[in-house]
Amino acid sequence: MKEEKRACKTSPLGAPSGNEFYRIRGKLEKTGPSILAPENASKADRLKYKLCEKFVVYLTRQKLSQVQLARKLRVDPSRINEIVRYRIDLYTIDKLMDLAERLDLEFDVEVA
Repeated sequence: MKEEKRACKTSPLGAPSGNEFYRIRGKLEKTGPSILAPENASKADRLKYKLCEKFVVYLTRQKLSQVQLARKLRVDPSRINEIVRYRIDLYTIDKLMDLAERLDLEFDVEVA
């Protein structure tokens, strides 16, 4: 039995073409933007940003959905969505560290 793979049709330049472009665009339109840390962010905000980044890396490496991670952490899926969109204004360092420790994520905290 042959294994069927969904091929992404691309243009000669490597960009998706036709229906594939609209399919990808449709998926992206359903997600909110990630928030970038400002250049003048406080040390606390930079730490929160780095902790959020750990969750994004974890999701990618473990190939989990946000819902699956939410179940694993026993939190509402909307909370995971806020974290992976870097909504650092909604979380304390303590809360992010607590969630990271539940996943046994590696992180170092430097105090300067």
